Amino acid sequence: MGKKGTPHRKWSKEEKLHYIHLHLDEHISAMEIERKYGVGHGLVLAWVKRYLEEGEDSLEPKNGNPYAALYTSKSLSEVERLRLIIAKQEVEIARLKKGYWVEGVGANKEYVIGKDKTMKSSKN
Repeated sequence: MGKKGTPHRKWSKEEKLHYIHLHLDEHISAMEIERKYGVGHGLVLAWVKRYLEEGEDSLEPKNGNPYAALYTSKSLSEVERLRLIIAKQEVEIARLKKGYWVEGVGANKEYVIGKDKTMKSSKN
């Protein structure tokens, strides 16, 4: 486990493959890899599992927000448009579960905590 306040280590695809092959081909245990190279054994096992299930391409580093490009794209396919809608709705649902919602638009946007308000409508 890393020390508090230190940045997370980023591993390249080649580095991950090196440790995976040490574990699979040379039969070095994940604990031994952790002791020798300082790579967490749980991390190595997660890489091995992903490699065996999804292949080598699954080891590519994933950086950034996958939906960020969808906001700027002018011509979205139907699938991309639906993914964007789902992502926005998931964020809104999470926000409402925490008990706050957004009022206003753009720079005038405010996050309102609903202690005194109820989310249910009162029908008589």
